[in-house]
Amino acid sequence: MSETLPMDDATTSDEAVLGVECSLFGHRWVWRDGADSPATLRLGSAIAQICGVPEIVGRIMAMRGLRPDTAQAFVEPRLRNFLPDPSTLHGMDAAAARLALAVENSETVGVFGDYDVDGACSSALLATWLRDLGCTVHTHIPDRIREGYGPNETALCALAERGASLVACLDCGTAAASILACLKDRADVIVIDHHKAELTLPDVLAVVNPNQPDCASGMGHLCAAALTFLTLVAATRALRQKGWFNDRPEPDLMACLDLVALATICDVMPLRDLNRAFVHQGLRVMNKRARLGLRTLMEVASVGETPNAFTCGFALGPRINAGGRIAEADLGLRLLTAQEYLEARQMAERLNDVNRKRQDVEADILDAAMEQARRQFDDGNPALLVSSRDWHPGVVGIVASRIKEEFNRPAFVASEDENGTLKGSGRSVPGLDVGAAVIAAKEHGLLIASGGHMAACGFTLPKDNLSAFHSFLNGRLAQAAERPRKPELPIDAVLPPSACTPELATALAILAPFGQHNEEPLLAVERVKVDRFFRIGANKRSIRLALSGEGNRKIGAIMFNIKDDAILDVLEDLSRPTLHVAGWLRTDTWQGRETTTFFIRDLATL
Repeated sequence: MSETLPMDDATTSDEAVLGVECSLFGHRWVWRDGADSPATLRLGSAIAQICGVPEIVGRIMAMRGLRPDTAQAFVEPRLRNFLPDPSTLHGMDAAAARLALAVENSETVGVFGDYDVDGACSSALLATWLRDLGCTVHTHIPDRIREGYGPNETALCALAERGASLVACLDCGTAAASILACLKDRADVIVIDHHKAELTLPDVLAVVNPNQPDCASGMGHLCAAALTFLTLVAATRALRQKGWFNDRPEPDLMACLDLVALATICDVMPLRDLNRAFVHQGLRVMNKRARLGLRTLMEVASVGETPNAFTCGFALGPRINAGGRIAEADLGLRLLTAQEYLEARQMAERLNDVNRKRQDVEADILDAAMEQARRQFDDGNPALLVSSRDWHPGVVGIVASRIKEEFNRPAFVASEDENGTLKGSGRSVPGLDVGAAVIAAKEHGLLIASGGHMAACGFTLPKDNLSAFHSFLNGRLAQAAERPRKPELPIDAVLPPSACTPELATALAILAPFGQHNEEPLLAVERVKVDRFFRIGANKRSIRLALSGEGNRKIGAIMFNIKDDAILDVLEDLSRPTLHVAGWLRTDTWQGRETTTFFIRDLATL
């Protein structure tokens, strides 16, 4: 069931919103697609009546492609309305049958997962399901530096030597045809992955990957953890059909949705349709704090409120990822499957400490990487490719994200080892597929290894190929050169200060969870002045404000991590210049009280 349809007669104006051609952060404010079209007004009014929300919220829902017959399912996304038959995925029936057989025979199973959040969550899902049903499970998460991304012969053979008659590769394996051949006649292999497929697929028992050429499921927007969940649905169904649960309790698959939600958010999957249902339900499961590992991680990360997409993306995900970046690769997986509180607490604290170290390592290389990228940007390169022998390979993906955000260009960052081999990560801007780009580069003989999807990728190449690889990326991603230095800022609505009410903040919250393809509504509030301000945070680079506007209406506001002193000077200017501000209206807990707060994203002077 799809909840969206294309908009008709959209007539979004080309004029800058509130005349903001260049904000203090360098953005041009534009209307989000369809914001001022007649279709949006008509549909928004109908949606508002059906869902019982203010007219402005109905218009925002219409701008996201919703219609009166699909809006209610968006507001309350029930999994049963979106969950597909897992068998529509190519390879699923074979994978489910083999997992069911492993349970029936109490086999030893090897689980090989990627070292990021998606890989850790996928591995935790499958390992827990198998162990609960009586299998012996050995897990392996590769060390990013010693082993690199994806399966390797040493680790796979070690799993077989420990008795694994079945090996499952999760969030990896699609591009490992030659490596997986080492298990031929030693163990059956299942791949559950979502990365783009190369021309040669692994010759294994089953490849469950909606992005392989012969899969017509239309589920290419799912992360590996979501695909693993569907595989468990299919395998549980296979066991049920065999009568396996006639005298045994079935596993509670709904209790697994906390991990599916976490992985979906952290892997930046589009939060529409099935993914939205996964996250909506999964956050409810997470809020019960029944999974010991996540509960202790929320404790050390000081997450006291109801978990949301921000919690997953900025508090939990980075800490789980940190182990795979610069410490023990399997620490996140071990935490997610922990059974003893003391053990879980110690691992959560370790991940918290490692994440702080990761931030320090990232800060150490960011300036040099930015300077390389700046020179390439000034030279007109559509793609930015920077490298150094001095950079830690565990943080190159994060640095690539920072460069992409700064220059609005696809960014690739690589670290050189002592053998002259470069290993790196890439991050893309909307509409350009870096996963396909690096796979094509490998097919042209430029790379040793590659993999990824539209938004992110990984690659390995000899140092001698660096210049040719950069030229290839420039040609493949040439459209990026047409983009401005800073992306345009899409505004959903313009409000007077008097409209920033608690009631509107509550109504907007029903559109959550927010994320990729369901961005939180960005509102512009016109003509406000700063009445009061005070700096907060350890470095005093964040600021709380009282804004006033028409009729002396007061709005509580906040702006975080302001790096530019010029911005602070504007906000603290005692002459009180008139401003337009853009941001998000939310309910906020401050010093134990719930208030309505405007979180400032950008601002402009008149």
